[in-house]
Amino acid sequence: MKEQLESLLATAVATLQQQGTLPTDVHARIQLDRPRDKSHGDFATNLALMLAKPAKMNPRALAEALIGALPENSLVAKTEIAGPGFINFTISQQQLIDQLEHAYTDARVGVQPAAETQTVVIDYSSPNLAKEMHVGHLRSAIIGDAVARVKELLGHKVIRQNHVGDWGTQFGMLLAHMEELDNAELDMELSNLETFYKAAKKRFDESEEFAKRARELVVALQSGEPKCRALWQQFIDVSLSHCQEVYDRLGVKLTRADVMAESAYNDDLAQVVEDLKAQGLLVEDQGAQCVFLDEFKNKDGESLPVIVQKSGGGYLYATTDLAAVRYRQNVLKGDHLIYFVDQRQGLHFQQIFTLAKKAGFAREDLQMDHYGFGTVMGKDGRPYKSRDGGVTKLADLLDEAEKRALEQVQRKNTSLNAEEQAHVAKVVGISSVKYADLSKNRTSDYIFDWDTMLSFDGNTAPYLLYAFTRVNSIFGKAGVNPDNISGEFSLNDEREIALANILVRFNEVIHNVSDKAMPHFLCGYLYDVAGAFSSFYEACPILQTEDEHLRQSRLKLAALTAKTLRQGLDLLGIPTLEKM
Repeated sequence: MKEQLESLLATAVATLQQQGTLPTDVHARIQLDRPRDKSHGDFATNLALMLAKPAKMNPRALAEALIGALPENSLVAKTEIAGPGFINFTISQQQLIDQLEHAYTDARVGVQPAAETQTVVIDYSSPNLAKEMHVGHLRSAIIGDAVARVKELLGHKVIRQNHVGDWGTQFGMLLAHMEELDNAELDMELSNLETFYKAAKKRFDESEEFAKRARELVVALQSGEPKCRALWQQFIDVSLSHCQEVYDRLGVKLTRADVMAESAYNDDLAQVVEDLKAQGLLVEDQGAQCVFLDEFKNKDGESLPVIVQKSGGGYLYATTDLAAVRYRQNVLKGDHLIYFVDQRQGLHFQQIFTLAKKAGFAREDLQMDHYGFGTVMGKDGRPYKSRDGGVTKLADLLDEAEKRALEQVQRKNTSLNAEEQAHVAKVVGISSVKYADLSKNRTSDYIFDWDTMLSFDGNTAPYLLYAFTRVNSIFGKAGVNPDNISGEFSLNDEREIALANILVRFNEVIHNVSDKAMPHFLCGYLYDVAGAFSSFYEACPILQTEDEHLRQSRLKLAALTAKTLRQGLDLLGIPTLEKM
């Protein structure tokens, strides 16, 4: 409906230009917003205000001219001029009903595919394999996963890339510790990577002999020494299996096949440096090989360096990221490269994207975006820590979530058996952690609060999961299949109309999430859907109504609500429950 209305307004502008009312060289972007006050219609535009000055007309007079130039259509039921020259549009009820019918019968619930589909390469999660995943890895994994699911729904080819850290100095330390242990000890200690890392770090700090051996092993690892590589591979396999357990519990669509680690680019790093040198981009500074980009300067106006090789010959994140850009464009054939990495890395990625194009590693038309995110904070306003003050392992956080959810389920519902309670607790617990994160603006820090996220009130996962089960229970009571309800939509009560107007916005919301990589848009929308359904359900009897036509229409509205909630939650990586 929004696109149709934009097209009608574009035609009206062209008509006024042909008539000489508007100058032909005027190009104003048509912007439509949804008024918060429903008395102002379904859509509003400030187009007349934007065009009034170049047209040398009073905005209200121009608004009237634009309305008069609108082509005949069945979309708009009413237009009104408000304030200094805003135009408000009320959409015809038949258009609303047609949209509802399409969404009800459509497998995508009315979501239109992207106008132009792309191959989208999404870099997300990307933990350091030296230790187990911790709470700081949560945001990248679940935000990246939600956006990947949305992109796939819109018809894009999505290639997931888990750029794990499996290379570098710290692995020499870990390998030296592995050497000191026999097989039985090694297997036991590797069961807890956090403990293993701490033990290796302690040895490194306390023993110069151990530290020397660790440095030797880094060289051996990077040169491909077989025994060293075998030890390293053993550690990587254990670490990746820990990651996969967490992904599976979180419902994140990452597998071992999606791993493209730092080490995978090792053979290309020397070539990256050579190619930069061949193009005259490299400058030696204090023994290091650097590229100075005029686009990035410090407060003194000096160009900031992108270091691609240290004075000792070692490579850095920048070198690997440049190799990854080249691989993702040339091998994966990506049209759009997306990175979900902490927003503190913003400057780094801006420099990489600029240098990649300047060096010819990336086409000029290659779209590259870094979507940063804020930090998970504790109630003390500092980055979230465990009770003992250490970094919280993600697996431990999920255990705690399930435990707290089970206690809540046992208090609230004694009709479920133990197995059912455990299943509900698992879904509610994990979903609560995910939704609490996804419902916040991606770019903001947020406070991790168990009581808030597990609450059945407010914009939370328990509230939405319960809302879905409440809607879904209607069909069992009615003895009908929600996918096969006969009859047509009929909208009479204002609560029916309000719910219908929210349901038809699903397509618009999904495209906004895709365009801006902001899953919290979808969370807010689903909360609005659940609230509108609650108001509708209380005011509009479904099973008790004697009017069969009205009963079928309301059942159909309920079915579309359930489909929308299920699809929306699935895009967030949250499964629904049949009962709670």
